[in-house]
Order: sequence, then C-alpha cells, then structure tokens
Amino acid sequence: MWFGVKILNKLKMFQRIITYFEQQSFGVSTYLANKLNMSTAKVRLFFIYSSFLAVGFPILFYLLAAVVLDIRTYMKRMRLRIWE
Repeated sequence: MWFGVKILNKLKMFQRIITYFEQQSFGVSTYLANKLNMSTAKVRLFFIYSSFLAVGFPILFYLLAAVVLDIRTYMKRMRLRIWE
C-alpha cells in the first residue's frame, strides 16, 4: 500500500516538473519566431534537428534564451512597479 503511494507521489512530482519546463520552454520558440517573422513550428524543428547534429549546443542555447527572457520579463515588471 505505502509503496504505491510513494510511486504515485513521485509521478505527480515528475509531472509537475515536466509541466513547468514545457510552460517555460514554449516562450522561447514563440519569441524567436516573432522576431524572425517565422513560423513557431519551423523554429522548434530547427532546434530539434540541430540538436541531433550539434549534440547539445542548441539545448544549451535554448535554456540560456529562456533564462534571458525570464529575466527580461522580471525587469519589466520591476520597472513598472517603481513608477506606480
């Protein structure tokens, strides 16, 4: 009984982590697609195909871009709070 509950809790935690990363990652492709006037699907495909060729570099770039975009939105929120 306890074994099943522990597995269920771990699966719920894993699902929360996956959901968080999915929510954070889709903003990068959308942002780059809007800036480059491209389809979001093409940008995502580029990251997928280049990941196979470059063995991890696009993933690092993707994560770095996500952090930078997150910092930019945080700074914009802070700037608006200062003037309120």
